[in-house]
Parts: sequence; structure tokens; C-alpha cells
Amino acid sequence: MFEPFIRKWDLAADGPQIVTPTSSLLPVFFNGRVAMLKVATDTKEKLGANLMMWWNGEGAAEVFEHFGDAILMERATGNRSLFEMAEHGQDDEASAIICAATARLHQTRKQQSPELLPLAHWFNAILERPREGIFADCARAAELLLSEPRDVCPLHGDIHHANILDFGNRGWLAIDPKGVIGERTFDYANIFCNPNHHIATTAGRLERQLRVIASSADLEETRLLHWVLAWAGLSATWLIEDKLQEHVEPTLQVARIAAAVVDSRSAKISS
Repeated sequence: MFEPFIRKWDLAADGPQIVTPTSSLLPVFFNGRVAMLKVATDTKEKLGANLMMWWNGEGAAEVFEHFGDAILMERATGNRSLFEMAEHGQDDEASAIICAATARLHQTRKQQSPELLPLAHWFNAILERPREGIFADCARAAELLLSEPRDVCPLHGDIHHANILDFGNRGWLAIDPKGVIGERTFDYANIFCNPNHHIATTAGRLERQLRVIASSADLEETRLLHWVLAWAGLSATWLIEDKLQEHVEPTLQVARIAAAVVDSRSAKISS
């Protein structure tokens, strides 16, 4: 898989191959600097490569070369980790960093964006499934949000603690976008399901993060809350389809917490 691109770009391997469900990666040297060779095996990753090139290193890792399903990009070399920050009492600080990095991706650019998948297409998975239990609440939230989208722009589609990395002097930059277009608030919803199940479902965490993220990203809290509910339902639906059962219940727990906060806020307004 890698050999044609190693020859084409005169690369030297600098570590073992990394295999994910959607791509294969190889740390390499390129023109005297460290880089990462990535070959996509999934459609979302291929759309994401086009988005990475459009971002042109502003808010995301720089793409040095691109051909077919492969991209050669800047490699993160910093030693800071948002996952470790969140695990060691700096959850709010990690979220603020993620918000700042994501805002750079959402900035208006002069060049026309590449062809991207409408966000509504993703949500067909939950809108078409049986409306029962918490999934009914998630589907209703998705329908409401998708019927009147706001601040539409190219989205990363998979913002979380492991996709915003420390690039040293270049700061915190994004990797691995999925290549969708839709309401910018959506890009912040996945933070609530991360960095792990324990933190995501800790009592009071969701409401605290609502305040932190809404303030950091200039978002409307209530709308962000509904996006969290919609996204958690969609994520759980995909996990069921992929037979990753061990992750389904924790993700649905985030949805239940979000639904309870929605009900609580609605009750206060009614009273």
C-alpha cells in the first residue's frame, strides 16, 4: 500500500505502520523533516483529505503532497496531550483549546471549499431507525436542528481530544476530518462524548462543559445542548451498526444526560 508513494515522494519510513478502521498510516521522513503518510480506505477519509488541502495548514496539519487516496502531511511532534489534560483535572482547559482550534477551521476563506457531504445525510441513520426510547428524543432534536441550520460552513466532523494535536511551535492543529458541511455548532458536540466514557458521564460534567464550550466558541447553550443530544444518538446508532456494543451504552448515557438537562430547562421555563 505504501510502497508506490514512498518511491513517488522519496520517503524513508520512520516507525511502524498504524492501521485504523478507515485508513493506514506510516511515519516517514520527507525532505529532511518528519511527516505522516496516510492512505484512506473509507469514503469519509477521502473527502477529509480534500478538506485538509483546502485548509492549507491553517488550523490543521499542512498537506505536503497528495495523490489518489494518499496524503503526505505534517506530523505532530509536541508532547502535550488534551486527553491527558482532561484526565488530570484540566478538562475545561482542554475543551477551550479544542474550541480555539475548531474556530480556526471554521474561518471564512477566499477559495471555494471542495465538494463535501451534507451533514443531514449522516443523520439519515437515526431518522430512519425506529423511534423508541432515547432514540426518539435524539431523532426529534436532529429534525429540529436540521430543519433550520445556522452558520453553515465546512466541518471537521470528528472533533475530539485525539484529533487536535500538539504541533509544537505551530500550536494545536486538527487531523483526520471527515469532510461534511453543515451548522458549525455540530462540530462541538462530540467533545461531550470524550475523552473517555468515565469523564463523559461524570455527574455535572455535561452542564459544566455546556458553559465552557458555549462561552469559548460563542455558541447558544440550548442549541448546543440539542446538538449533543442528536449527535449522541447518531453515534450510538453507528456503534450498533458496527457491532461495537461496549461503546453503545456509555454513548446513550450521554444522550440521556443531555435529554434530562433539556427537560429540566424546559420545566424551569414553563414554571
